[in-house]
Amino acid sequence: MTEISYRIPQQRVLRTALPGPRSQELAVRRKAAVAAGVGSTAPVYTADADGGVIVDVDGNALIDLAAGIAVTSVGASHPKVIAAIKDQAERFTHTCFMVAPYEGYIEVAEQLAALTPGDHEKRSVLFNSGAEAVENAIKVARLATGRPAVVAFDHAYHGRTNLTMALTAKSMPYKQNFGPFAPEVYRMPMSYPFRDGGQDGASAAREAITRIEKQIGATSVAAIIIEPIQGEGGFIVPAPGFLPALADWARANGVVFIADEVQTGFARTGDWFACAHEGVVPDIITMAKGIAGGMPLSAITGRADLLDAVHPGGLGGTYGGNPVACAAALAAIDAIREHDLNARARRIGEIALTRFRALAQQVPAIGEVRGRGAMLALEFVRPGGTEPDAALTAAIAARCLEQGVLTLTCGTFGNVIRLLPPLVIGEDLLNEALDVLCTAIGDLTA
Repeated sequence: MTEISYRIPQQRVLRTALPGPRSQELAVRRKAAVAAGVGSTAPVYTADADGGVIVDVDGNALIDLAAGIAVTSVGASHPKVIAAIKDQAERFTHTCFMVAPYEGYIEVAEQLAALTPGDHEKRSVLFNSGAEAVENAIKVARLATGRPAVVAFDHAYHGRTNLTMALTAKSMPYKQNFGPFAPEVYRMPMSYPFRDGGQDGASAAREAITRIEKQIGATSVAAIIIEPIQGEGGFIVPAPGFLPALADWARANGVVFIADEVQTGFARTGDWFACAHEGVVPDIITMAKGIAGGMPLSAITGRADLLDAVHPGGLGGTYGGNPVACAAALAAIDAIREHDLNARARRIGEIALTRFRALAQQVPAIGEVRGRGAMLALEFVRPGGTEPDAALTAAIAARCLEQGVLTLTCGTFGNVIRLLPPLVIGEDLLNEALDVLCTAIGDLTA
C-alpha cells in the first residue's frame, strides 16, 4: 500500500477514563435535545479522526475497528477525498441533478458501470442512503417484471424505511412496533453454516428455492434480494454455491437478482464487490457506505433494460447524487485503486483470522470465526453448544472500549463481535487493537 500522510498520530492514547468529562457533558446536552430512539455504540464524542484513529473531545485517541460501519474505508479524512470536497464545495454545493445536471453524477455512474460485476450494458441512479438504494432497486424490479413478490432471507438487514424494514429480519430494534409493513415480502432460509449443521450451499439453495416455488410461485416473484455476506445479521458467510444457485434460478425464471452490497462493497471483502468472489453477476447491485469516503451517497447499478424500463421522473430525489458527494466518491474510488485496498483488505483478513482461529482453539466460547477480507466476525456461545451468549459479547465490546479500541456487535442473537477497520489501518495499529480484543476475550472467558 502506498504511504498516506496522516494529520493525527496513528497511536492509541488514553488521557481519561472513558467517557471523559467533556463527553459526559455532551451526553447531558444530548439527552435534552436528541430523540431517545437514536442510539450510539460508544459514549465518547468525536473531535477528530484520521486513518485508523478517532480522537474524542477529551483528547483520547481510540483505535477504530468500525469505520463508521464500513463507511470510511479509505480513512476518515483521506487527503484526496478532502481535497475533492473542498474543490467542489467552492464551485457549487447543489443544483439538483433533476433540475440542472452536472458531470460528476455522470462520472460516478461511468465508474460504477466499470467496477460492478458483468460486462453487460448498465445504467445507474444515485441516491443518499442504503435504504433508498434498496427501495429503488425493488421499484425497478417490480415495474420491469410486472410482478409483486419480493424474496428476502433470514437474518437479513436492508434498512429502516417501511419497505426495507419489511425486508429486514430482526425485530428489535429495527421493526418493533413500527408496523404494519409493506406487503408481498416473503422470507426464506439463509445458508448459515454454523447454525444449519454445515449444510452445503447447493442443498441450502434447493431448500430455499423449493419454498419459493411452493409458497409463492416463480411467476409471481419480481426479485430476490440478498446480502452476499450478511451484515447486521451476524456477518454470515453463506456456504459456497448458495449464491450462484439462487442467481441461476432467478435468471431461469425471469426473477431480478439483487445483490445488496451496501456494507460489502468497495473493497471491504478483498474485491470490489463480494458477489464477485463466486462469479455471481447480479441484475441489480445496491451500494452505499464505502462509496464516498464518508459523504452521504448511494447507488443502484443494473442491467440497462431493467433501469431504462422506468418512465422519466420515476427515479430520483432532491439530494440524490449531490455534487459534493459525487466528487468525494470519485476521489475515494481513486484512493482505493492507488492504495490497492482490495489487497489490503485481504491482508487484514489474513492477520486477524490467523489470530482468531488460534484463539478459538483455546476459548470454547468462540463458536465460530468467520469473514472475508476486512469484514470479520467472532460468534460467541455458551461452551459446549451453540446457545448464543449476548452478555459475554457485550462485555467484550465494553472492555475493548475501556482500553481504547472501538468495536461493534451484531447478529440476530446479539452474540457477534464484528470488525470493520478502515482499510488503510497500519499493521502495527491493527495488531495492537487485536491484542486488546484477544486479551479481553481471554480475561472474560477465563
